[in-house]
Amino acid sequence: MKAMILAAGRGERMRPLTDTTPKPLLGAGGKPLIVWHLEALARSGIKEVVINHAWLGEQMESVLGDGRAYGVSIRYSPEKPEALETAGGIIQALPLLGGDPFLVMNADIWCDYPFADLVAPPLSPAFLAHLVMVDNPPQHPEGDFVLSRGLLSTEGQPQLTFSGIGVYSPALFAGLAEGKRPLAPLLRAVMIEARVSGEHYSGSWFDIGTPDRLQHLDDHLRERA
Repeated sequence: MKAMILAAGRGERMRPLTDTTPKPLLGAGGKPLIVWHLEALARSGIKEVVINHAWLGEQMESVLGDGRAYGVSIRYSPEKPEALETAGGIIQALPLLGGDPFLVMNADIWCDYPFADLVAPPLSPAFLAHLVMVDNPPQHPEGDFVLSRGLLSTEGQPQLTFSGIGVYSPALFAGLAEGKRPLAPLLRAVMIEARVSGEHYSGSWFDIGTPDRLQHLDDHLRERA
């Protein structure tokens, strides 16, 4: 299985830190956020990684290189003149991701989820996506989707929060033109058809959206070191 790390966001809420450094390269626990992801993917057996980038993306290529230092092989998908959002970034990178289901994760999270559980894909031909859900954090108490009997839907309670980690079939994006496009509407449309599975992960998960949350993660990682 290949993996894609979504790393093209500007990181407006992280300013001024992101004025000179792309958010995935901000440090926590002694290493850049994105390096935690690369090392976790390598441990799980995922060796081929695609990273999209836009804002200060050349810094990521300079720092991460071809990925060998982290046990993976990295290919880059630059987005110019601006970031293409989640689905748009994936659609542009499809030629690099191949014809099999692939893992996608947000660069601006930290999670101890065991990615090896997704290497043998839980994605049967009946499903177009499989999402890892987590408990709702304080900054997002309303959640995103309802998980019931392994299926995700948009209606009902209680709702859980999408972790930013998922496995997708290329068929989810079939026939869609390149360009700026969010992922959530695509997922909601196929949830109506009962074609999105999910699981609830109760381990450590951090959404790194603000400097305070970055500091909280840094404290957490240094305490457990």
